[in-house]
Amino acid sequence: MFKPARMKKLRIITLDKYADSAVNALHEAGLVQIEDISERIQQDAEWRQILKPSSASPFTGKISSLLMKTSGTVDFLESVARKDKGILPLVKGFINPPPIEKVEVDALSVQDLIKKAEDTLVEVESETTPKEEKLSQLESKKTEFDNALKVAQNLINFDLDLALLEGSEYVSFITGKISSESYDNFISDLNDITDEIVVFDQESEEKGFKTVVIVTLKQHSDEVLSMLRKLEFERFEFSALEGKPLEIISKSESEIESIASEKESVLNDLADVSDKWLKQLIGIREQLEIEKQRNEIFSSFGETENTKMFEGWVTEKKLKEALETIDNSTESHSIVDVTDPDINNDKIPVHLDNPRFAKPYEMFVHMYSPPNYREIDPTILMAIVFPFFFGFCLTEAGYGIIDALVGYIIFRGMGRNSKTWADLGLIMIACGVWAIILGFATNSFIGDFIPRFIWGDPNLSLPTTIQSINSFVHPENILIIALVVGIIHLNLGLIFGTYNNLVRGDVREALGAQIVWFVLEAGVVLLAAGFLLFGGGILMYAGVGVFILSLIMLLYFNGLFGLMDVSGFLGNVLSYARLLALCLSTGGIATTVNILTGIVGEMIPFIGIVLAPIVFVGGQIANLAFQTLGAFINSLRLHYVEYFAQFYIGGSQKFRAFRAKRKYTDLGGK
Repeated sequence: MFKPARMKKLRIITLDKYADSAVNALHEAGLVQIEDISERIQQDAEWRQILKPSSASPFTGKISSLLMKTSGTVDFLESVARKDKGILPLVKGFINPPPIEKVEVDALSVQDLIKKAEDTLVEVESETTPKEEKLSQLESKKTEFDNALKVAQNLINFDLDLALLEGSEYVSFITGKISSESYDNFISDLNDITDEIVVFDQESEEKGFKTVVIVTLKQHSDEVLSMLRKLEFERFEFSALEGKPLEIISKSESEIESIASEKESVLNDLADVSDKWLKQLIGIREQLEIEKQRNEIFSSFGETENTKMFEGWVTEKKLKEALETIDNSTESHSIVDVTDPDINNDKIPVHLDNPRFAKPYEMFVHMYSPPNYREIDPTILMAIVFPFFFGFCLTEAGYGIIDALVGYIIFRGMGRNSKTWADLGLIMIACGVWAIILGFATNSFIGDFIPRFIWGDPNLSLPTTIQSINSFVHPENILIIALVVGIIHLNLGLIFGTYNNLVRGDVREALGAQIVWFVLEAGVVLLAAGFLLFGGGILMYAGVGVFILSLIMLLYFNGLFGLMDVSGFLGNVLSYARLLALCLSTGGIATTVNILTGIVGEMIPFIGIVLAPIVFVGGQIANLAFQTLGAFINSLRLHYVEYFAQFYIGGSQKFRAFRAKRKYTDLGGK
């Protein structure tokens, strides 16, 4: 329970014709982590004589291609699917998301799956392609009318048929928008080109710009355009426009509205297609992903002319089930060699095996690093201590209630379809409960909300308060508790570290890294007890002797730098004082918000009664958010930095079973 799951190493040999069924069965069972032995075959001469590396299935390329195409189609159908709009459906989706409706699928051969995917895609494309082409045509038409509308709006002050501005064999019309400053420069420089040019201008709707129509002979147009390019000139590109600007604007707006209506109709048709096919295609995509994994795993195998061989890891608890799965899937035509792992040479994957209440906290251990196969798994202790540290940092009953409720909402909402969210929700509930307990014990419910606003006397205490640890009266006692908790926490880490080193046979490391601190602590305790209880005497001298012995041990095992570790160890102990700091800051800021709320309500006439609740709610929400985040981060930090540093080795690879991840499909209704 306090160590990773015991592992067994498997070496499986089976006939070629049973390899597919064995892989499929193991993939569905999700019991075995399959190792890649192809590199070992290439490097080991003895293995190379009897085996050659296997290769992925010849269907892998086709499956990958179909998977890409299916994913693209799914993405498109999801983009056109009907969606509820507004903030309410979004909140509802977070609080109470609908369960994932799984599609029941049959176990298909790879050829049958490929045919099913191809046939389905052809049928879907036959319904979507005409509509996609229609959308493309509508978008193209809309772009044309948008451009026409823009040009007409810019030329609205020119009361002429725009068809006249298309130019002719001898005359060019240049139409566009230019800044007023650049326009003046253009006019002054125009005579350097030719006097065979006419410029019409109107003030543009955009401030500081003019709309111009320049009429010149064809032979001068390139030179004029060259000059305009050096200025802030935006040319209007249009063709086949007929009618006056107001007529074009009216027609374009009407056409754009018609296109929008037609586009909405096409999108509704596509939404119907999405309703019809999306779930089925998501199921096919998942089947293709699973089949792709199965086909690719063969490249990790070795093979002879008629057999396949592969290796894997399985937890000792699942060994019997794994052997039965292999035997049944190969119809007993397989040989399985089961061995214990070689502690020194094998890269043993680590699977954490903890009771149900501690399972959510495995994510924190994996975030840091999976433990070494032979060392202590700290998950159970972390499951007990982390929520307590969080509650100690927050020490606020009102905030704890909110955090616990948020955790419950996450667990019952997002956690319904996600294990990670479910685990996070359970952690938040536990953290919130500890914050409630410690908050009521230390006289903090949204600061002094109840005494100040309900009882009318902020000096009163909650009836649940333990007066010796009233955070507003005796913070020194809370500091003592924090340091004592820290010393206990660190000593548990030292005990684990001693065990880990002794298991590895590294007695010197155990003495120099862990046991020496027990000796130093014993010396300090004897010294303090002798001085405080007896005012000196043999007990105090014994403490001095033990303390000196610990310093000698530090010098002997760690050299001169070992003495510097004393300040580091003291720093680790004092680091737990952050529990007090965060505890006081949470209640202190909450109380400050309460005071400000009272001041605003009493001292600002008329609108004070409206502003006071805003100050209260806004201030408390901000404090809740920052303090909850701070409690979470600092609780993790006390584990990762102070606690784990006393014993944790880590660095192992996580056990990753070869598993078919079926989120949207059920095989045969199971």
